Amino acid sequence: MSEFKELVIFYFSGTGNAKQVALWCSHFAPDYNIVPKILDISKTDRSVYNTLPSDSLIIIISPVHGFNFPKITLDFIRRFPEGKNKIVLMNTRAGMRIGKFVTPGLTGIAFMLSTLILKSKGHKIIGWIPFDMPSNWISIHPALREKTVKYLHERSHSKLEKYITRIFSGRKAYPAYKDLIQDILISPISVLYYLFGRFAFAKSFYASINCDNCKLCIKSCPVNAIKEINDRPYWTFDCESCMKCMNACPEKAIETSHGLLVIVWFLASAANSYLIYLMLNTYSNNSWINSITSTIIFFAFLWFFYKLQQLVLGQKIIGRLIRYTSLTGYKFWGRYKSIPDYKWMKKNPDARGVPGLKKP
Repeated sequence: MSEFKELVIFYFSGTGNAKQVALWCSHFAPDYNIVPKILDISKTDRSVYNTLPSDSLIIIISPVHGFNFPKITLDFIRRFPEGKNKIVLMNTRAGMRIGKFVTPGLTGIAFMLSTLILKSKGHKIIGWIPFDMPSNWISIHPALREKTVKYLHERSHSKLEKYITRIFSGRKAYPAYKDLIQDILISPISVLYYLFGRFAFAKSFYASINCDNCKLCIKSCPVNAIKEINDRPYWTFDCESCMKCMNACPEKAIETSHGLLVIVWFLASAANSYLIYLMLNTYSNNSWINSITSTIIFFAFLWFFYKLQQLVLGQKIIGRLIRYTSLTGYKFWGRYKSIPDYKWMKKNPDARGVPGLKKP
């Protein structure tokens, strides 16, 4: 038995890691006579969470982007109504594997900032639980091997079972406390990513010559950040870099324009040097002016050349050339999507997966 009668799980997920953890949570709830409800943050009307019973246990789970929750999750938390619910914060971080050791990701300010916001609304935070699920950031590294993905799913499921049963029994769980020092130290990068970095990554995606214009990426984008320009998908600055479009594209046509980023960085750096040292020499020792100027120049160049790239992508020769400069365009790079439970449960048949995700 549990003091909670209802469990409401709000999640945001790109490639399925956070959704998978949400499903695992819901699977254990009936053992404690708790009725679970799972809601996708990107598809849930605000009226739903404005009428939550005060005795409901709330779980909010989302991936970490740049050592913080993505904007869509933070906006959801900022708009969350006042109340006295008990809330558990969870996240999925970029997990890797070295032998039997799982390299942990970093939560950054995600839990700390969210806790401040929710406590100011009267809620009580009873858990900080991170999960090192397989890293899906294919723009940065090749997709993990399935053997590694299975291992990380199994380890995360074991961790979830350990802590969720503690929460359902009325106790608290703060395993994220052991990473608190690292998270505080990394906090400046969290702020910089939120203010600047995410916009640069948003302009790194493009649809290669393999795109058949099925518009699946446009229709499925959880933040409606992809538009159609010149009969091709076009990523706006609203992109959260959740990797859903790239990893779900049936033609593997969505790629990261590594070549474009290198060119923009080089040209922007040259232009900034010219402007600072030749035209604004009197301010050259002012780091604030230098930083602001370089940032403005970089994003101006990025916006211009991204627009230019969009115009020429349809031309086969140029399109192929651009694709050769994109690491994601090579077969060995691969893609990532969260796997069903039956795949990793083959190794651990006693584990309790999610109903409906067993192999037919």
